[in-house]
Amino acid sequence: VVDGAPRVIPTAHWVSGGRLYIHGATKAGFAKALTGGAEACVTVTLLDGLVMARSAFHHSVNYRSVILYGRPHEVTDPAEKTEAFRHFLERVAPGRWDTLRPIQDKEVKATTVLAFDLDEASAKIRSGPPIDDEEDYALPIWAGVIPVTTRTGAPQDDPRLAEGLTPPEHLRLDTHP
Repeated sequence: VVDGAPRVIPTAHWVSGGRLYIHGATKAGFAKALTGGAEACVTVTLLDGLVMARSAFHHSVNYRSVILYGRPHEVTDPAEKTEAFRHFLERVAPGRWDTLRPIQDKEVKATTVLAFDLDEASAKIRSGPPIDDEEDYALPIWAGVIPVTTRTGAPQDDPRLAEGLTPPEHLRLDTHP
């Protein structure tokens, strides 16, 4: 809650060394609030399927979710922040970090990194087929689960990409199982 109102900020996260990390621009309102001691609720949800039942009432979704409450601490040591950035990038695109120009001091200073200890969290999962009323199972209505997946596609070149460059193999995530 900031200035009397709740805030929800979609952001990337990563886990390393028993902590969940998030990052954002140092000037961003959420970063200022959280470095100022505000309590936060971090929620991560993965949608796995649409559950189609025999009645509207019993339709649902299959999902996995985690909720974490706490007050993060700011990572201020430049070397620790840089290592946090490396962990994040390697989570998204393994092998990418070593292909980039070195991170600049001004970039480290312009980014707030917040760490939540993973001492306590709550997980909730829904999986499986629909759970209909017993008498509805005999109805001639299709029921089941429609899987939902998230996957990467083929890399798309930046319009300002230098001529002759092609995506390196480690970024061809569309070809990986």
